[in-house]
Amino acid sequence: MVSTNYAPEVTGIGPYATQLAEHFAAAGARTEVLTGMPHYPAWRVDERYKGVWRSQESREGVRVHRRRHYVPSRQTALRRGGFEATVLLHGILAPPPGRPDAVISQMPSLAGGVIGARLARRHRVPHIPVVQDLMGAAAAQSGIRGGGRAAVVAAKAERHALRDAALVGVIHESFVEGVTALGVDPKRIRVVPNWTHVQGPSADRAATRARLGWREGIPVVLHSGNMGLKQGLDVLVGLARLAPDIRVVLMGDGNQRDGLRELAGGLPNLDFLPPADADEFTDVLAAADVLAVTQRASVLDMSVPSKLTSYFVSGRPVVASVADEGGTADEVRRSGAGVLVAPEDPAALLAAVRELAADPAAADTLGAQGPRYVADHLSREAGLARFDALLAEALDDARAGATRAGDTQGGVRR
Repeated sequence: MVSTNYAPEVTGIGPYATQLAEHFAAAGARTEVLTGMPHYPAWRVDERYKGVWRSQESREGVRVHRRRHYVPSRQTALRRGGFEATVLLHGILAPPPGRPDAVISQMPSLAGGVIGARLARRHRVPHIPVVQDLMGAAAAQSGIRGGGRAAVVAAKAERHALRDAALVGVIHESFVEGVTALGVDPKRIRVVPNWTHVQGPSADRAATRARLGWREGIPVVLHSGNMGLKQGLDVLVGLARLAPDIRVVLMGDGNQRDGLRELAGGLPNLDFLPPADADEFTDVLAAADVLAVTQRASVLDMSVPSKLTSYFVSGRPVVASVADEGGTADEVRRSGAGVLVAPEDPAALLAAVRELAADPAAADTLGAQGPRYVADHLSREAGLARFDALLAEALDDARAGATRAGDTQGGVRR
């Protein structure tokens, strides 16, 4: 597996790559992962890995090969290009040893997709890229300097990574059109949704609120996860400014955190919290009254934020300030666990929060749909089983192709 993100990262793509690799290893497969140095979502290299050039470690039966790369503290097209270029260069120069039977790559990492395709071609084995997001589309909408040129380069890299793939996994059906536009036959695309990678809440809700200093009777709106440009978290700063009687909590890290602090200007009802530890993460989510997912209005939303699966398992209602069309809106509607409001509209977001706060019973009923949806559609067992089927199909097709090639070379026609 090639994945720029991997454990000990606990948000974003890292947990899915980790649990998938550990699942294959537990099933008896020799599993190797080529990855980078832990850096997400803070975009700072984990202290334990600073100064490390290359490393190999064993985690839960998986051999993890780490390669050093540039980590930009803030995002521009040029800096992101440097990140991808160094991941690509070091991954190509120092791949894991040995011949695999298949290569899985996690995208949107352009470098990861290209490295995966290169390794698969070298060893003549199936390549199975898994599209969590498309960098070309994201760059075009990012708002960062040079995003248009970056989008063109990213799309070319994605086309290169996907063109010879045995099968392509996408985490939501909304990606099918974009992947098809990159030249992939729709017959080779399989939907493999992400699953809930966290345990449900276990602590007493009132005790958690008291520990966090959240007074009863004061509604708490919480956003958890990456604080990047795409998220458009200005809308939550705007909500806090409009409603001093509501506490807004931004929990996590990212390259926009400092800018959001500056924008907030010391609002007394806006808190910034570090990412919660894994053993208390969903307890903190469950202690909030409303969980927010936000995106900029200009974002063509094909992806589904990984935070949504954790939100659902917490049992609290979701308010999604996102475009009405796209993966996030589809998933919120499908779950029945939240409401949609217009993106980048603090007043609309506030109105939805006030409506839920005014009717706690209705809010609890809405939130209770999340765990039910998780149990029916987003369980880890179901998610990993889909990947088992994806890998088995790719390997079966490869064996069948090898048999046909051998028969043709031998002059046998069947």
